[in-house]
Amino acid sequence: MPVEFKDYYKTLGLGREATQDDIRKAFRKLAREYHPDVAKDKKSAEEKFKEINEAYEVLGDPAKRKKYDTLGANWNQPEPPPGWQQAGRGFRGGGAQPGGQEYEFHFGGTGFSDFFEQFFGGRREGGFSGYQDFTGGQGRAAPGPMRGNDVEGDIMVTLNEAFSGSVRSISFQRMNRETGQVTSESFRVRIPVGVHEGQLIRVPGKGEQGINGGPAGDLFLRVRFAQHPEFRVRGADLYYEVELAPWEAVLGSTATIPALDGPVTVKIPAGANNGQQLRVRGKGLPTNGNQRGDIYAELSVQLPTQVSEEEKKLWEELAKVSNFNPRKTS
Repeated sequence: MPVEFKDYYKTLGLGREATQDDIRKAFRKLAREYHPDVAKDKKSAEEKFKEINEAYEVLGDPAKRKKYDTLGANWNQPEPPPGWQQAGRGFRGGGAQPGGQEYEFHFGGTGFSDFFEQFFGGRREGGFSGYQDFTGGQGRAAPGPMRGNDVEGDIMVTLNEAFSGSVRSISFQRMNRETGQVTSESFRVRIPVGVHEGQLIRVPGKGEQGINGGPAGDLFLRVRFAQHPEFRVRGADLYYEVELAPWEAVLGSTATIPALDGPVTVKIPAGANNGQQLRVRGKGLPTNGNQRGDIYAELSVQLPTQVSEEEKKLWEELAKVSNFNPRKTS
């Protein structure tokens, strides 16, 4: 089954010369509009966000971006560019012929395209790797029942799904490369509350078929958190940037910030420093048991780029009366 090339730069509305900061800003702008956790029209935004998230998953990571740029026009060649290793190109499974049979697996509903899975995903095989001769010599007996290979793929999970849990519909196509035969199947996968980045969700019996009546292998879906326009995730903790005016940092203030179960108010202490983190306990992602991680509000003091004549005079007056000198050494 042919794989469609994905132009991730075009998805984010950028050129290949874009900086990492350009990429981050473009993603945040689009994600604030299309992210399923914040979009008003969730149904129409869902597919668009999958494309945006996938593009940022690759271009937002300097190492993956370098691989993507190296791949370039050679993406669909039989062999990748020198030094390039694909994430998966089909899987060798069981078969009644020596050497086994080659299969390709294609998923739908996981949030990632086949292009991503082939070059950047976590697909792999496990279990046995084809026909094995147990007897040697002529008249050798056929092998006994053998379990099919396990198959591994990626699934995009939003922070809201990790917070509340969900059930997802997954489609699954298996193509035998030798015969060209394609079989399709759909099933539902439960995303448990408190699932974490990198966790494997096991779907029993949905891997490769076994040999000679052996059981099928399992499907393992590796959780990848969808990039969020507001939060960064570290374990069960969420990090949110709070932008402050200079006087808010000096005099103190309050700020309302988002959380997964509703906004919370953070008190900004007088004399707050740029980069300072304020901890909001128990408002992060669920962990084992009934515990939750925290939200860290990271303070970012913003300076005005344009000021009116009246504001300029006030800043000049402040400069005259203030004893503050950030360059003072003693």
